[in-house]
Amino acid sequence: MGLPLRQSKVAAPPPACPLTESLSLLRGAWAPNVIWYLSAEPRRFGELRHDIPRISARVLSARLRELESRGLVTRRVLDTSPPSAEYALTPLGRELLPAIEALARVGRKLIDQWELGAHSGGARTRNRRAA
Repeated sequence: MGLPLRQSKVAAPPPACPLTESLSLLRGAWAPNVIWYLSAEPRRFGELRHDIPRISARVLSARLRELESRGLVTRRVLDTSPPSAEYALTPLGRELLPAIEALARVGRKLIDQWELGAHSGGARTRNRRAA
């Protein structure tokens, strides 16, 4: 006969936050960009490198593996010589597209405002007021 089970004095952890869980799917440099470029059609590794020229092969490879392990991307080996694979979004990965598109719209507005301010002298006026 074993020892009796004692009641834990530590509070149970809080339930998972849906926002935190969703954002954790996009963690890692370039993850939203990779999802964005897979949104239209499946792409091969080299095509993604061409789509995102500033990403290194090492980072792209790591990001694709992470997105695949999180269930956002599938990898399909193609019967070609040399061997190749193409990557596509899963249904879960597609569910992130509206959020990424919304972030891109806000980013575009911020860039437009910054460019408008830079061309109209607004940036110089703001700097003088701050000084």
